[in-house]
Amino acid sequence: MRALIYPAPDQAVVIEAGRPTAGPGEVLLRSRVVGVCHSDLELLAGRYIIPIGYPITPGHEWAAEVAETGPGVDDLKPGDPVVGECVVGPGGRDHFGFSISGAAAEYFTARAEWLHKLPGHLTFTQGALVEPFSVAYAAARAGVVDPSDRVAVLGGGPIGLLSAMAAVGRNAAVTLIEPRPDRRAKAAELGIAAVIDPAAGDLVAQAREATGGELFDVVIESAGHPEAMAQALTLAGNHGRVVYVGIDVGRTVPAELGLIQARSLRIQGIVGSAGIWPQAIRFLASGVVDPTPIVTARYPLARAPEALKAASLGSGNIKVHIEVAP
Repeated sequence: MRALIYPAPDQAVVIEAGRPTAGPGEVLLRSRVVGVCHSDLELLAGRYIIPIGYPITPGHEWAAEVAETGPGVDDLKPGDPVVGECVVGPGGRDHFGFSISGAAAEYFTARAEWLHKLPGHLTFTQGALVEPFSVAYAAARAGVVDPSDRVAVLGGGPIGLLSAMAAVGRNAAVTLIEPRPDRRAKAAELGIAAVIDPAAGDLVAQAREATGGELFDVVIESAGHPEAMAQALTLAGNHGRVVYVGIDVGRTVPAELGLIQARSLRIQGIVGSAGIWPQAIRFLASGVVDPTPIVTARYPLARAPEALKAASLGSGNIKVHIEVAP
């Protein structure tokens, strides 16, 4: 079988590898669609938020079908469409596709308890978006978003757009803050009615104008840029909730920390979405939002290294998918 591997940092190749087998409590899966995330590019560069090693097969955003089940697996059968969680193992010590090999191969194995059946009316493309959407859904939950809220989302990448969609799905008034015009246009296509270009003028002044002077009830920072992370504090109004979902490793910038007390802000950071996958899947299955339009490029597994380049910053793409099997 073919598999994408990172033999070492800054190396990505598709190789022929032996087909794995399912051990006790495991499931052998036939990969269908795998999404490329910025974290996959961080892993390729040799960086990640938990310890990693090489060689490694990436792929933590995926949809697959069951090929075989190992001993002790009774609730899944061959042909079942499934998706799987990223933060796994005791206490979330492992990240699938990072500290243990992932789904960017024709076949791979996973523990049965990491898996969730995909409702039959959802496509494999939608299934491969469950993982990033679950993170966005977790951000909306952490912000306790409801229809009374004015929500700002900083960053119009995949997680930002999905976070905005999750908030729209909760009937909040959502504003996306994003400098790239193509991403602002995509936001309109996804039902996000209001956008702000931070390069068009003073961002706080634009935020006050958008909210009648009161600033936002919820700010979701998805870009992971230190400047945006600091800016999030300035955009939240009194008793606002600030949720950090974008990932930054090791960089620092000045921030107005006094605003936390002055405005009685509540701040929460989140990593992953452990424990809420069933709810996120039901949310998508309801049809209130459809994340499919964020996929802007598709590649076969044989061209997976090209897919990684297509997902890099500055490529113009939002979400790139590797279609492993038709």
